[in-house]
Amino acid sequence: MNLGGSIRINPTGIAIICGIIILIVYFNSGSSSSGVDPRLRSQATVNLAELLSVAIAVAEAGGREVKAVRDQADIGESSKGKTREGANDPKTDGDMRAHVQMFYGLKKRFPNINIISEEHDEKEVDTSKVPMADMNNAEVRKLLGEEDIEVQADDVAVWIDPLDATQEYTEKLLHFVTTMVCVAVRGKPTLGIIHKPFGDDGNTPRTAWGYSGRDIVSRTVADDAKDNKKDVDMAHARIIVSRSHAGNVKNATSKSFGEGVQVTPAGGAGYKAWEVVKGTQDAYIHTTLIKKWDICAGAAILSALGGKMTSLKGDTIDFGRADQEKNEGGLLATMHQHDEFLEKLKILAR
Repeated sequence: MNLGGSIRINPTGIAIICGIIILIVYFNSGSSSSGVDPRLRSQATVNLAELLSVAIAVAEAGGREVKAVRDQADIGESSKGKTREGANDPKTDGDMRAHVQMFYGLKKRFPNINIISEEHDEKEVDTSKVPMADMNNAEVRKLLGEEDIEVQADDVAVWIDPLDATQEYTEKLLHFVTTMVCVAVRGKPTLGIIHKPFGDDGNTPRTAWGYSGRDIVSRTVADDAKDNKKDVDMAHARIIVSRSHAGNVKNATSKSFGEGVQVTPAGGAGYKAWEVVKGTQDAYIHTTLIKKWDICAGAAILSALGGKMTSLKGDTIDFGRADQEKNEGGLLATMHQHDEFLEKLKILAR
């Protein structure tokens, strides 16, 4: 029996085998050559620097929609009903168009994260009109450097308010209006973005952001907060409150602080938190129910500066669960002397 002889190598067969090996490596390498854009973070983790960049981009995109609608004769105003204070709770085309840009702008980049918006789609959305948001904001990269922080996607909850101060928006009190995005990680407000589409002058947009986990804030925030005085004269404290219940807070705080307290009514939770950051107000107080998309961004920015936002009893506000969108315990937001304010406000916490 002859077992000898030559073995013939088929070049075509070798090429096929090599091709199969290359394809196996190609699809399992996890690198950018896998055919999936690695920047479309559909994996189990989220890069916070990239998420912050996208959050800034979508907040500003929402702001452009808010401005565009306000320039029209008909802003599509309707009513959701009444608030607990009996005030009208309006909705406009600005709310909805900003929601689309912000919600789907985030979803396109981070499809696996949980996003909670004040608004909900009323009809099928053409997401082709929502651009891919920039994942590398120049200021973010400059301040954070090249260090990337990855967190589990399941630990992230993103709260968006497409148009804060809608009532004031309908009344053309535009300096109160903001769009907001907040990223909570394991329930803690971590990345906060407040964008003013009309700015402070009614025309020039401004964006504030903070990263509480790293105590980093944008230049806008740093500039606005630089003259914030640490010593608050409690007898003449300046307190900013909602326009819908300013009288109730005025009466209660006068008993606690004295007649010298200054209570300023204003629209928009984002606006009020920013005023505390600037130091034009010493405290932001809200005594009734408020939704967490209204307050999360302000809480993150304040925290990044060393400030605080708690319930009126001093409890930490958890931002981790979409099914717990209501904050029932009122709130106190300050840059300084938080505990002293809590002690004075015991009358409101009952």
